[in-house]
Amino acid sequence: MRKLFLLVILAGVALGFIYPWAVRSFSGEELGTWHAYQDGRFKPVTVSLKAGTGPVRVFVDLTSNADRILAFDRTVLTLTAAAGNRTVLAERLSFSGNPTPREQSPQLTDKVFRDEAGLIEVEEAGTYVFTLGYGDADNIQIKAVDLVLRTGAAVPDRRAIQIGFGLIALGAIGLILAIRFGGSRRPDKPETPPKPRWGRGGSAV
Repeated sequence: MRKLFLLVILAGVALGFIYPWAVRSFSGEELGTWHAYQDGRFKPVTVSLKAGTGPVRVFVDLTSNADRILAFDRTVLTLTAAAGNRTVLAERLSFSGNPTPREQSPQLTDKVFRDEAGLIEVEEAGTYVFTLGYGDADNIQIKAVDLVLRTGAAVPDRRAIQIGFGLIALGAIGLILAIRFGGSRRPDKPETPPKPRWGRGGSAV
């Protein structure tokens, strides 16, 4: 039973965590990458998007010499996207959900951290202005910031994610009960009958 509940937990992890991560990271087609940080200053990025290219998923790549960014309760960067006079996206980025950043090159110690800013529904063609800025985490040495757009991005099915969380809870409860009440017990060792003293197989006096 323990193996069965472990499989249930693994299935829940796949649906609840791996599935949405894979959809957000790999679905759609990359539109391009734009540099948003130059000479120690941020610069607005202007992108023209055609109708029918949405939803567009917005990523931000941060290059730093840090091995890890621990800013779960703080903001490293802020991002806003506007079309005309309308703000279509506003997000705070912490980059803390990226425990394994990619290396810029084998010769450099810089690491590239990625965070997702969200989705933009492009219902009609227009010019979008993306503005990035500093957050309240001032201990991060920033070397480069790039805006990455991916078009045709799929949206993870919330029902599948909820089922995954349910499987994790069910498997964990079942595993705990199996460990608590299903422990193996050694059977009582049967008593060895005494050898007969007379007859076949008996011991001689």
